[in-house]
Amino acid sequence: MMQVLSPNEMTVSYKLSPMSFESTEELLDAADLGLNDYGWKLQPEAQKTLMMGLSLQQAGSNVLVLGTPGSGRAGLTMAAMKASAVTGIDSSLTDLVALYDFSQQACVNYIKLPAGLGAQLRTVMDSFIKGLIAEMQQWLDASGQVNLSKAETWLEERVDGLRSQLSSAKLSSFFNIIKPEVLAYLQAWQQVGNDGDNGSDSIINDSFLSRFRVNLLVDQRANLTSGVKQPVVEEKDPGFAALFGMLETAVGEAAQWPEFLRLRAGSLHQADGGMLLLHLRDLMQDEGNGSALLEKLYRLMRNREVQIEDWANHAQQGAGGNRHAALPVHVKIVMIASREDYYDCLEAQPDFFDFFPIKVEFEDRVTATLDNYAWIAGYIARKCQQQALSHFSGAAVNVLLQFMHRLEEDQGRISTHFAHLDQLMHESAAVADDARLITDVHVKQALSARLLRQQFFEAQIRDSIIDNELLIQVHGNVVGQVNGLTHIELGDASFGSPIRITARCYPGRSGVINIDREVNMSGPTHDKGIYILQNWLSASFWALAPLSLSASLVFEQEYNGVEGDSASCAELFALLSALTGLPIKQGMAVTGALNQFGEVMPIGGINEKIEGYFRVCEALGLNGEQGVIIPKRNQRHLILDESVVTAVNNGMFKIIAIDHVLEGIAHLTECEAGTQEADGTYAGDSLMARAQSALASYRHTLERNQARMAYFQQHQDNHLNL
Repeated sequence: MMQVLSPNEMTVSYKLSPMSFESTEELLDAADLGLNDYGWKLQPEAQKTLMMGLSLQQAGSNVLVLGTPGSGRAGLTMAAMKASAVTGIDSSLTDLVALYDFSQQACVNYIKLPAGLGAQLRTVMDSFIKGLIAEMQQWLDASGQVNLSKAETWLEERVDGLRSQLSSAKLSSFFNIIKPEVLAYLQAWQQVGNDGDNGSDSIINDSFLSRFRVNLLVDQRANLTSGVKQPVVEEKDPGFAALFGMLETAVGEAAQWPEFLRLRAGSLHQADGGMLLLHLRDLMQDEGNGSALLEKLYRLMRNREVQIEDWANHAQQGAGGNRHAALPVHVKIVMIASREDYYDCLEAQPDFFDFFPIKVEFEDRVTATLDNYAWIAGYIARKCQQQALSHFSGAAVNVLLQFMHRLEEDQGRISTHFAHLDQLMHESAAVADDARLITDVHVKQALSARLLRQQFFEAQIRDSIIDNELLIQVHGNVVGQVNGLTHIELGDASFGSPIRITARCYPGRSGVINIDREVNMSGPTHDKGIYILQNWLSASFWALAPLSLSASLVFEQEYNGVEGDSASCAELFALLSALTGLPIKQGMAVTGALNQFGEVMPIGGINEKIEGYFRVCEALGLNGEQGVIIPKRNQRHLILDESVVTAVNNGMFKIIAIDHVLEGIAHLTECEAGTQEADGTYAGDSLMARAQSALASYRHTLERNQARMAYFQQHQDNHLNL
């Protein structure tokens, strides 16, 4: 049933009770909760699932976190990961070192050591090399020969000292090889001989000595000091080298180093034994390597080992280019993704997410309850404290809450996109300047300033309407013409604008012709709406089927194409007006889609459409006859600007909600729609009876003209036969 909405039904402000505090500063002591705690209050199920996923220790228990950017998904997830790393199960932090493999000179020997031992090993080996350089010159006698006995004694003492300093079974083989390798080198040098003039210098070979150096790939001392039990790493720029490590290009000084010293760890090595946070979008959008990165990561999760490769020469090396052994790793990957990216990736690589058994869903919206309002108010208080902003008054918080309702376009639900809330808080603080308290006036001024910044394109269209370049009429009555409403999104600007829809009807068999479709300027959803409209029309006048009707519909002065079915109601109203000859009120714009039973279905962008049309009417002159007809199912989505609500309250604008298309056309034409009888006809002088009469007249005209054409054709054929 048609309903003229009251001002209170067009917004959510009347539902927001006055806050019990004068300033959000009062909330800081009311609850001992941090910023992340307030965020989790609105995401209880996500928190529960995430904490369960992080607690799982078995291999392959990776976690997928789905949510819209700005919902707190990344910040809250990272905070939970860090908390879990402190309070969770101790996984024994390990350093990773790369040593020269004396048995296979082209390979590398990876060793995982307890945290802190890697750096200690590097220090003592650097000291050992310095001492060895000094001693090697002392081992030469006057004739330039090496005193091997003296060298052996020194080496034994020093290696025993290394073992006592670093008592680790994993280093035994490395320490055992030092003495024989050095002695073998000295013997080889002695056999080759030297010129005696620079023998003490020539015995020092940096290339040989660097074999005893230690490449500390992963150093966990910082985590050890801070009491973290597991490493937590976030890779913000994932590429092959950043994730899987790399072999540094051999240029400059590095060209003299053995290959193992040019190895660099990736974030997977850094996170071994802990957790790694990745963003799916970063992987998918990596130019030229997106699918390859995902495939490489898939193999890592399947094989649980990682190889460091020379990515600079990867293409030339081919499949056999990697000469370094694979290193087993145990990493829990936490993948952040939007639902759009998740489904795109799922379609391209359906088995990739088989390794993510835990899926965490961050809610985009929550029910508007007093508890949730309180949590958001607490979040605002903590955010002010964290960002050193002036605090907000209770009335200002109410405006912020209304803004969060508007983001969701729902009077019963509120958005969880806190990134938008944070931005508005900062803009309001800028408007308030040095004020000690940010009031509702400041927040409204910030919203008005934002609207002005985003109104460039809308203002251009509105000026064209005012200048009568775009033909829009908001006064009077016209047959076969109605104002539809479009929703336009250009970057951060989202607004509505009226568009003239016209219809013409005449006897024929073509049915309803959508001119925009005929010239390929309409999309499939709009075409679907036209077919639904045509079938509703045929079903409504089944007693006259097949209809003897040719009709045309067009969006006037639309040159960029038409998509969507939200104008199908307006198109039907223009068609019925043209068919019956009943004029339509031009002050009332229409938006809404219809189904085959004539029920009016909800559409998107309802607030932008109403406000855009209101601003046009305001510019052309409000007279109390303007307004918008909307689907009744969109009523809960109304969070209209204060200017529109004020105009409605003053009787200068109206919003009418309808359930069925006949309610809308009856209001627009001020003619009763009519009721269909059992035989399919409409009685009386109703709108549908007039349409029925027009269609019957069209049939009579068409049959008469066809008989006349048949007579003339027969007469012409007889004349030719003579």
